[in-house]
Amino acid sequence: MYGWIWRKLPFGLPGKFVGSLLIASAMVALLWYVVFPWAEPLLPFDDVQVTQDSGDPGGDVVPGGGEGDGAPTGDEHDLPYDTEQNNTPPASPDE
Repeated sequence: MYGWIWRKLPFGLPGKFVGSLLIASAMVALLWYVVFPWAEPLLPFDDVQVTQDSGDPGGDVVPGGGEGDGAPTGDEHDLPYDTEQNNTPPASPDE
């Protein structure tokens, strides 16, 4: 199809480039001003629904299942890996 269009465009190579740009611009304009506005109501881009399954939306929810007044304890923030291993100190400036 593209080869057929390229062969049918007149005025040699410069005319083929200008004709190709005009056809591409016309297709973009057709999509932008006709097809996309027609299809927009059919697409669910603006159909956002945020729901909460259970619980009080204003309640104190502590990630990780903290207990008590909601203040995290030291055990909740322990890292599951060693932070001292493979942690080379920076080189001194005189080396």
